[in-house]
This record gives sequence, C-alpha cells and structure tokens, in this order.
Amino acid sequence: MVSFPVTTFVLVPGAGGNASYWQRLVPELARRGHRGLAVDLPAADPDAGLAAYADAVVGAVRASLGADPAPLVLVAQSMGGLTAPLVCDRLPVRLLVLLNAMVPRPGETGGAWWAATGHADPGDPTEAFFADVPPDVAAAVQAEPFEQSGRPFDDPWPLDRWPAVPTRVLAGRDDRFFPLAFQRRVAADRLGLPVDELPGGHLVALSRPAELAERLVAYLGS
Repeated sequence: MVSFPVTTFVLVPGAGGNASYWQRLVPELARRGHRGLAVDLPAADPDAGLAAYADAVVGAVRASLGADPAPLVLVAQSMGGLTAPLVCDRLPVRLLVLLNAMVPRPGETGGAWWAATGHADPGDPTEAFFADVPPDVAAAVQAEPFEQSGRPFDDPWPLDRWPAVPTRVLAGRDDRFFPLAFQRRVAADRLGLPVDELPGGHLVALSRPAELAERLVAYLGS
C-alpha cells in the first residue's frame, strides 16, 4: 500500500450544514492515516449568506489547525459546492473535490442554478437522498434537526472565475437527486472537467464511507 503524509480533509456539508453528515467518513479517513475535519455551517441563520458560510469554514480550520495549516483537501458535498471555492484564496488548498456538488457560475445565484442547469425534479427528496443509505443510519440522520434558510441561495456567486486550485468532480453513479448524466453535463459545461464515479447515491459519505475514503486518499497521489 502506498502511504502519504498525514493530510487534513476539510469536509463541507450540503443543505442543513451539519458536520454530522460526515460521521461515517471521518473514522474511515483516520483508519487510512488522515484527518477529517467536518465543518458546521450556519444553515439555520436567516441572515447568513455565502460570505458567512465561507467564514465558518475558515474559522473552523484556524480554530482546529492554527493560522498556518499545512495544505488541505477541501471536500464539498452538494450545496457545499457554493461555499468551498470561496475559501480557496484564504486557506492553503492543495485540492478541491466536488462530491455530488453544485457548480456555480460567476454572478449566478443558488436559486437560479436549478433552472440554469436544467435540473429535473427528482420527486420525493427523502427517497432521492436516502435510497441507498443503511436504514439505521438514515433513521438516525433524519431524527436530527434540519434547518436550511433560503438566504445563501439569494447571493450572486461572488468569484469572477473558478479558483486556480486543482479540482476533481466526484459523483455517485446511483445518485437520484443529481443523476450521473446531469453531473457529467454540468461539470463539462462549467469546468471543462470529467466526472469520476464511485458506487453510491447522493449521500455517499453515509452510504459508502469506506469507498469514498479510498478514493479521496487515492487523489493524494494523483
């Protein structure tokens, strides 16, 4: 097995902003000799926009690792794709991984993203999200409070271009919320990038944490 120096993976959640989304991935990264730093976002705050979300990521990293951390890997789940790129000029980021993530364009609001990308309504969101998550894990997650204000979807995405950081787009091939063909089209159109696949649905960190950890660690050598 190839080993790599200890790397911190900063884990940015999607809607709801709960660090607990990453609860099954963090120990899998630890088993492989790396650290997962799961971040909470101010999703329940009706006044918190994208700038506040980016501040939360930077604040969590500095509180945990100090003012001058070693180069990090940012992993952005779903709606986290609006936030993670905003911190790339504030932290030393060696790699940005978009995991079943939204890919914004400059000036586009999160609210406009859905129509602009041609996203199709997947029907029951609970079924689309949790289809392949083990029932006991799904029940525990769904029992947690969930709040997501609309405020960050009102903000125009503030960067004038994608950050100059190596980026990988990673998709669950069984994702029912952002289907694989949709993610391929958006990544090609907006980033000119291919999509890497792994088994699992939209919440792949809950359904396939070992496979996800293996892929993330493998990226360190690419």
